[in-house]
Amino acid sequence: MNLAEFIEGRRDQHLAELCELLRIPSVSAKSEHKPDIERGARWVADNLRAAGFKTVEIVPTNLHPLVYAESLEAPANPRFFSMATMTCSPPSLSISGPRPLSNPPCAMAISSAAAPPTTSQVHIHLKALESLEKVNGKLPINVKVLIEGEEEVGSVSLWDYVQKNKEKLKADALIVSDTSMLGKGVPSIPTAARLELLPD
Repeated sequence: MNLAEFIEGRRDQHLAELCELLRIPSVSAKSEHKPDIERGARWVADNLRAAGFKTVEIVPTNLHPLVYAESLEAPANPRFFSMATMTCSPPSLSISGPRPLSNPPCAMAISSAAAPPTTSQVHIHLKALESLEKVNGKLPINVKVLIEGEEEVGSVSLWDYVQKNKEKLKADALIVSDTSMLGKGVPSIPTAARLELLPD
């Protein structure tokens, strides 16, 4: 079975897992959701293990935890570093305008609302890596992953962690969800995707 066939065969499972992740109200801007962000971190860590990562850490911080994982079993190949956020916005914050307050943040049971883009990208990264591992028996590339949970409050813990772990996080290429080009002279491949789940 090739990679495309494997992914297509897991389509319903992947969608169910995306909905599961999106139902965790990981709103970093509200202190009452701290346990939810911790639950989200555990969800991400479990899925990284399922994707074949043997080194997976939930890193406690003064605010919200980070999740770090690495798979370095292809020594001759480049190292890729993937960074994303697992948080979502509260109902009042949305780039497409305020969502109805009757809808809980991140709740999704196949509705016309778009999935929060950064959370969806975390899921896409995880499922892509898991699919590669299942089809090949191991990840064919070296990957370091860092998922943070403070996007709406400034990502202070992420900054502190990166500053203290520069050697650990060193890589040959960087994959970042939800950002812009760094600047002229910095090679990058910008892409975009939006997931819309239509009503029944």
